[in-house]
Amino acid sequence: MPPGFGGPLAASLLAAVLLWQAGCAANDAAQTAADTDAQPVAVTNAPVGAMQGDMEDGVTVYRGIPFALAPVGERRWAPPEPVPDWDGVRQATAFGPACPQPPSRTGSIYHWELPSVSEDCLSLNVWVPDGAEDAPVFVWVHGGSLVTGTGSQEMYDGAKLARETGLIVVTINYRLGVLGYLAHPELSDESPQGISGNYGLKDQVAALKWVERNIEAFGGNPDNVTVAGESAGALSVVLLMVSPEARGLFDKAIAQSAYMVSMAPLRGTANGHPSAEQAGVAFQEKAKAASLAELREMNADDLVSIAGRNGFVPFGVIDDVWLTEQMPATFDKGEQAKVPVLAGFNEGEIRSLRFLLPPVPGSETYEKAIRSSHGELSDRFLEIYPSDNPEASMLATTRDAMYGWTAERLAASQTAAGLPSYFYFFDHTYPAAEKLGLRAFHAMEIPYVFGTLFDISDPWPQAPRSKGERALMDAIMHYWASFARDGMPSAEGAPDWPTYGEDATGMVFAAEPKAWPWLSRERFALHETIICRRRAAGDVPWNWNVGIISPPLPPEAASCE
Repeated sequence: MPPGFGGPLAASLLAAVLLWQAGCAANDAAQTAADTDAQPVAVTNAPVGAMQGDMEDGVTVYRGIPFALAPVGERRWAPPEPVPDWDGVRQATAFGPACPQPPSRTGSIYHWELPSVSEDCLSLNVWVPDGAEDAPVFVWVHGGSLVTGTGSQEMYDGAKLARETGLIVVTINYRLGVLGYLAHPELSDESPQGISGNYGLKDQVAALKWVERNIEAFGGNPDNVTVAGESAGALSVVLLMVSPEARGLFDKAIAQSAYMVSMAPLRGTANGHPSAEQAGVAFQEKAKAASLAELREMNADDLVSIAGRNGFVPFGVIDDVWLTEQMPATFDKGEQAKVPVLAGFNEGEIRSLRFLLPPVPGSETYEKAIRSSHGELSDRFLEIYPSDNPEASMLATTRDAMYGWTAERLAASQTAAGLPSYFYFFDHTYPAAEKLGLRAFHAMEIPYVFGTLFDISDPWPQAPRSKGERALMDAIMHYWASFARDGMPSAEGAPDWPTYGEDATGMVFAAEPKAWPWLSRERFALHETIICRRRAAGDVPWNWNVGIISPPLPPEAASCE
């Protein structure tokens, strides 16, 4: 991967060159395109400046639009700064680089070769359907454990979703890993607010502010914005929902396989987590840097590599400004964004994430571990996750404790706040996935949402080009799009999707969509009890430390009754 480059001067010079190259008037650009055999282009005049995109079969695509200055030099580990408005026409016909990240593992179904990588990566992409006017806006936050990914991955291509549903689709990049989530005392000292960390979250807010200011020029409605994501992207959606700094920037939220696990405080300890600043100092020592200034002088790829080798885990930090407390507490107090939610999870989440599981024991050892750690909840736990098939029970336990509980907690919390909420369970497979033992694996639903199911390259398990797969893809795509349009998921020829309520009604996506009352309620109630007790104890984290690796169950608490 190429190293990050330059500083403020280099970035300014590069921007000047690009502007000079693109500095023709809009009508000249259009005439040039008409006079050649090149792909047709279109020019949009936004408040930030004019942009030239590509016209592609009913959709105009604007790629690689910068929404913040390159976070290099003194801007590394600093809040994002908006790109100054420009004159002339900026070329927006090529995706921007991905943010620095480790290479994906060859052979993994999630392997994808990044075309380019640079610290100058804070860009977004916009797909606009022909004739867009006051169109709903769908902003996608990519996943990847806050470590990998980019908004330009092929499964996130927004063309079909925009063309067939009328949405304007936006995908964004944000800083990842140690470059996006490092907290450090020296960084906190630099901040007028005395805080550090959460830079990736700040980038996401900056992108949403860009959308708020500019999307009307593309035919979008800035007052009808849905923020959506999967995995770490869905976690980001939840963080945006609880962050006071993101309030009012979106009107609906979609969280696919989110995980509302516990966070570290900036200083001190909380819920069993040491301080994020302490973790930053430890990283500095591993990097053998004498100061923050030396860390800023290091090559970005070297920092990414050091972080990976030494187990640096990027995550949200409770800093009392951007994130004020643990996520469930914000929902309990009713201080989250008051927006409709569509949330759900997949049956086989952990089948492709087996690193989250400890070695599978025999039945007797499994049951003994559960009884020794779960106290009076042991019988209830073993009824739901029995010992006769420990592997299946462990896959289900981790899935439900992380993804299932989070999805239903979101739906239940927004319902309690008087907002329509929709809950789903994705339980679909096809031969190539089944052959790998990956029924309904983590992220499998994404290409159904974007309509890219038949466009994804190997090693992603290839779906058959059957009538049934196409029908399911079309139904899911239109459910998501109609929710983004008016807050109510619907699809022609598909079942009505009832709102979440006392009977925990949800939608199951198997061979076809099906409404299912009482979806997962007993599992949710069990994990809500366990997590509530951990929260009340105040010294126990909650994440994938569940089942046979669970710490002892804290005592009953009045707040958990």
